[in-house]
Amino acid sequence: MAGRLEGKAAIVSGAGQTPGETIGNGRAIALLFAREGAEVLCVDRILERAEETAAMIEKEGGKAFAVQANIVKAADCEAVAKAALDRWGRIDILVNNVGIGGGDGPAHRIEEAAFDRILEVNLKGAWLITRAVLGPMREKNAGSIVNISSLASTAGGGQVAYEVSKAGVNRLTTSVAQSNGRYLVRCNAITPGLMDTPMAIEGIARASGRTAQEVRDERNPRVPLGGRMGTAWDTAYAALFLASDEARFITGAILPVDGGGGVRIG
Repeated sequence: MAGRLEGKAAIVSGAGQTPGETIGNGRAIALLFAREGAEVLCVDRILERAEETAAMIEKEGGKAFAVQANIVKAADCEAVAKAALDRWGRIDILVNNVGIGGGDGPAHRIEEAAFDRILEVNLKGAWLITRAVLGPMREKNAGSIVNISSLASTAGGGQVAYEVSKAGVNRLTTSVAQSNGRYLVRCNAITPGLMDTPMAIEGIARASGRTAQEVRDERNPRVPLGGRMGTAWDTAYAALFLASDEARFITGAILPVDGGGGVRIG
């Protein structure tokens, strides 16, 4: 099926990606949305990465443009919404994909600065950009917000700040869904599990002093479904469904995309 987002205007935050051998969630989502007919505003803290994603879309014949923004700054989030409205006159879709780790650990060991930084980016940032688009969506009586959360929001144990921040994203999702349903604005979240993305694989490899392949070899057997991690395309296709009119009666859902990781025992 093609054209599932035909005529839609979509903002994808975190649409650039860290360098790596594979593709990240934000870039995969932006590319897939454009292939399905959406015009895409690619947002990233590093403009060159957002521009690279936009250029990839345009090379395939899609429509996209890039904006630099730090989503922990309210003014930047408002500027993103304004850029979309200036270009399209509406905002149909927002995908909140920005997320960080680094410096995390169990509750007894993490430093306060790391805890604050992760919560600010992963949770406050998602709220700020959501707040910026809700006005236009409510006025239009239509909109779909998709938050990229994590399996760590419900399972884990070694990264307290990341886990708490993503649990907060889940609750942000249900709260926004509850308070905006009357305006036909939907809000759902995806909880990816172990994924083969640059942030996960290369990031862990650098932090642990291992090769990327060593990290893959350690992570793959932990996935119940086939013993292999998912990819950013698995996340992207879930986001496509939730953003599309096919999911018009779905809001407040937390959708696992984890190869069974959330139900694994032992």
